[in-house]
Amino acid sequence: METTISLIKRLHSCGLRPTPQRVAVFTFLRKQEHRKHPTAEEVYAALVPEYPTLSRTTVYQTLDALCKCGLIAKLAVEEGEMRFEANTTDHGHFKCTHCGKIFDFEYPVTMDFPQPLDGFDIKEKHLYYKGICKKCQAQVQKPPTVLLQS
Repeated sequence: METTISLIKRLHSCGLRPTPQRVAVFTFLRKQEHRKHPTAEEVYAALVPEYPTLSRTTVYQTLDALCKCGLIAKLAVEEGEMRFEANTTDHGHFKCTHCGKIFDFEYPVTMDFPQPLDGFDIKEKHLYYKGICKKCQAQVQKPPTVLLQS
């Protein structure tokens, strides 16, 4: 886990002041228990009890600034739903259409993607799958419990 000092250095290297709000948002996204690809609203709701003067605008602007300097990544697995994560390495995402959770998965670095168009400069690549996760499959496949009365 990145230390606050190294985070402050990274913010400075991107030309950003290390405000308490920026540090709080980034730290929140880096925590293992928060690696669930939250929306901006979820980030705001989680941080406002500890930072009562925090505004939604500040959260949105902070997320945007952190994305622009490459400290976090945006994902748009669903249209109209922007989510954020601190994992900026190449990896894929699986969204369960039953429970709505998003899971990270690794793919081989050598995995062949379609060749880009000649002369184009690729800045991002995304790999998304949708389906039903293992846990939900087990729940969906269980036959309903029938209670017999005599």
